[in-house]
Amino acid sequence: MSKLDPQPGLSPYPLQHFYDEMYADERSIRSHYKHVNRMFTGMSSEELQSKQNLMQRRMMEEGITFTLYNPAQDQPMERTIPFDMIPRIIPKGEWERLEAGIVQRITALNLFIHDIYHEQYIVKDGIVPRRMIVSNCYFRPEMAGLRVPGGAYVTTSGIDLIRHHDGEYYVLEDNLRTPSGFSYLFKGRTLMNQLFPELSFASSIRDVDHSLNRFLSVLRSLSPSRISDPVIALLTPGEYNSAYYEHAFLAQQMGIHLVEGRDLVAKDHKIYLKEMNGLRRVDVLYRRLDDDFIDPLAFQPNSLLGVAGLMNAYRAGNIAIANAPGTGVADDKAMYVYVPDMIRYYLNEEPILGNVPTYLLSRPEERQHVLDHLQEMVVKETSLSGGYGMLIGSEASKEEQDSFRLKILAEPERYIAQPIMSLSRAPVLSGGAMTPRHIDLRAFVLMGADRKPHVIPGGLTRVAMREGSLVVNSSQGGGVKDTWVMA
Repeated sequence: MSKLDPQPGLSPYPLQHFYDEMYADERSIRSHYKHVNRMFTGMSSEELQSKQNLMQRRMMEEGITFTLYNPAQDQPMERTIPFDMIPRIIPKGEWERLEAGIVQRITALNLFIHDIYHEQYIVKDGIVPRRMIVSNCYFRPEMAGLRVPGGAYVTTSGIDLIRHHDGEYYVLEDNLRTPSGFSYLFKGRTLMNQLFPELSFASSIRDVDHSLNRFLSVLRSLSPSRISDPVIALLTPGEYNSAYYEHAFLAQQMGIHLVEGRDLVAKDHKIYLKEMNGLRRVDVLYRRLDDDFIDPLAFQPNSLLGVAGLMNAYRAGNIAIANAPGTGVADDKAMYVYVPDMIRYYLNEEPILGNVPTYLLSRPEERQHVLDHLQEMVVKETSLSGGYGMLIGSEASKEEQDSFRLKILAEPERYIAQPIMSLSRAPVLSGGAMTPRHIDLRAFVLMGADRKPHVIPGGLTRVAMREGSLVVNSSQGGGVKDTWVMA
């Protein structure tokens, strides 16, 4: 018997008041986890450690890394992303409801982005305040009236979901600009199949590999040239970017060009790739850097990462950019509050998935409530992501709370607040034993010219590796798990 669980079926740790993904209660395992539990509890600590070492070695050999930036350190730290071997499992019916809710949400968000850059009906009808649009740092007036290839503004998106202690899923935030994590989803499944073939092949789970083909077909569908084999390039900031491994992986897997800004040139309102034997026209640019840096003639004039003249080529209809510039206006954390209203307005439907209760600190009564209960709140800067610019009241010292209080009072419109949610937990392997860690789920969605969202089965489960922590972001030291959807 392994060190993990001296009595299979009994929880090896106290469940407390959190929802546990594997254990229904102290004495029973959820039915969809029984096979996985039996497998891991049947292995010795030595076997598990050997598998963990092999996993780490494979990740090192393949360069599966993520770069951490710590202000306390002079240099960024590149590391293999922590990968836990116990998969997170989602039953078929549960996933079908999640999938329907995510498709509904992305459909409404895409309609919203089109609307605010064209007729702005949602503003005229008083659903979303005009000031929320024009004062948003991600709103791009350059996109007004511009035709986007296929009408698909949000080609790739990552919807972050949590499960509360009530067992319900809630949307935590929408990532619509340059969402990351695709590579960890695909590589995680490959590594699990290699290390535990008897486990993955004996389980009836949805395949994810076909989604790479879907990814490529979605990018192809955006091509303005309508040729059968368009030239597609992935624009990366370069090897020093924290997600560079992912950029290289996706380009290699889809057979598209991996380029930096210096590899491209604008000519006659078209974008060309510089090759040994001349120039080759690019039809679709999947960009992995923010709007500010993609074109120094249109946005940040000192940017060395983008392509001068890219926006002119885009306006002329000679290239598709995924995701479209200006999509960030819809994933601003203050705009998140209005997404349920967008669903009702554009689709005439009730939201399938709920939001986490959110306070807009620009509203005096909500601001005062948050300031009175700061120790019970998570406060976030509306324009930041990756766990930056955030206060978790229950973990913050009085000095940190007081400092944040002054920031809120000085610029309340920059912040939103949410009550601290009890993220569900799942067991991870640590030192040959099972121990609980908080998790969330990033669901990835692809949308092409047909505007029919495809949700990759399972997505990426992110893990707060520090005991008791609620911060799952890779940029803050979080890890990942393979996510299985039962077929």
